[in-house]
Amino acid sequence: MARLPRLTLAGQPHHVIQRGNNRQAIFLDRADREMFLGLLGENAVRFGIALHAYVLMENHFHLLATPSTADGLPQWMQSVGRRYVRYFNDRHGRSGTLWEGRYKSTLIQTDRYLFACMAYIDLNPVRAGMVDEAREHPWSSHAHYAGLAHDRLLTPHPLYWTLGNTPFAREAAYAEMVRAGVPAAAQALLTDATLHGWAAGDPDFVDSLQKTTGRRTSKARAGRPPLPRTP
Repeated sequence: MARLPRLTLAGQPHHVIQRGNNRQAIFLDRADREMFLGLLGENAVRFGIALHAYVLMENHFHLLATPSTADGLPQWMQSVGRRYVRYFNDRHGRSGTLWEGRYKSTLIQTDRYLFACMAYIDLNPVRAGMVDEAREHPWSSHAHYAGLAHDRLLTPHPLYWTLGNTPFAREAAYAEMVRAGVPAAAQALLTDATLHGWAAGDPDFVDSLQKTTGRRTSKARAGRPPLPRTP
């Protein structure tokens, strides 16, 4: 099956996943994680990326970001990926690839799935059994939005400001949203859409994207298309 071209649009949030080759560790210690986050921030400025959320796991990472240009996201990921691999290989005396192929991504319908995606990212360490609560994982954006720390890498999406009229109200509402968890259907949609390069949204949003981009934005129906009826 032919590989779909990336679905990337300026001004729209995208969920990104990148895994280590053969699921190997891509971060071995604090220095590795700090270097990676530094590269994310440096190159976000360079390529016009607003980074909204992230989580660093042992063998993969998740990002939620909005590019200001159609080419910004792939340029950002390519630059960060190449520079980090050079750093990682030099520091740890290894050679060869670090990533499991190219990164996976999906375009997010803002009003329907932005907050679900942020909570999905925050809760990744909880689902993996690494921590009991999202606030316990030190390498994610959760602390920033829950009012526990300030993270200069982050640019809150405009929708975040609708959570409350004061910082305290927004932080409390966000923390409660994450504690409530992500519905199973939304979690499955976000996972499948990201891994397969589809759009994460309702049918109208997905259909509109397909008409705009001319690219398939959802799972194709099984089987051959029906033959036209003869008169």
